[in-house]
Amino acid sequence: MTVDRGRATRRPYLRSLPTRTADRRGPAGAELSRRPERSERRLAPSLRAGVPRSGAGRRAAFVELGDEIRACRRCPLGSSRTHAVVYRGGVAPRVVFVGEAPGAAEDAAGVPFVGRSGRLLDAAIGSLGLSPEAFGIVNVLKCRPPANRFDRAAAATCRPFLDRQLDLLRPTAVVTLGAWALRSLDPSAPPVLRAAGAPRPGRTPPLFPMIHPAASFRSLRLRDRWANDVAALGHWLRSTAV
Repeated sequence: MTVDRGRATRRPYLRSLPTRTADRRGPAGAELSRRPERSERRLAPSLRAGVPRSGAGRRAAFVELGDEIRACRRCPLGSSRTHAVVYRGGVAPRVVFVGEAPGAAEDAAGVPFVGRSGRLLDAAIGSLGLSPEAFGIVNVLKCRPPANRFDRAAAATCRPFLDRQLDLLRPTAVVTLGAWALRSLDPSAPPVLRAAGAPRPGRTPPLFPMIHPAASFRSLRLRDRWANDVAALGHWLRSTAV
């Protein structure tokens, strides 16, 4: 099952999965009755407590998590957004790409990476030979920040959502897109221009950083860097067990 990138629906992130609960969007400032667990260092999915073991159970939990994200008003971005941006991709992806934050196109559609950067990312994914079922895309921030400036406080609020998404999707590899995505998942990593293009050691699941696709629009040098990072990612995926 894959997600159509067409006109957004109430749950564009897993359009083909059955939905079991209605949209619980509340008024600005309202909080959910259940608070997520505190942000913690990534653990292997098999070690995380409370993760359903069956594929059907994880899919149902992912739909419910999407509802929770869409209803979230725990930070000011929940009041300024048009849509929360949850996920697009397969229901059991081999690779999950983690971006930084939604932009204007994503905020309007409620789907990650559907604008200019998304088209470049989709072209890269196609060149890697990943089928629509084999990849997924999320963001660290689930709501668009003002002026597209990454909001570190909001990221701390969103982090439990990201952890739970990765636990339920259970990818064999995670690819970060941009400096803030890398810093969020690997705070000890060097700056992204030094780290991008090679897997990070000692991460579970394995983590491969890349520059953000939008960076390639800024100069020919960064365009070449993006192309080289995509080629390095393809070589890594083909030559390792991930």
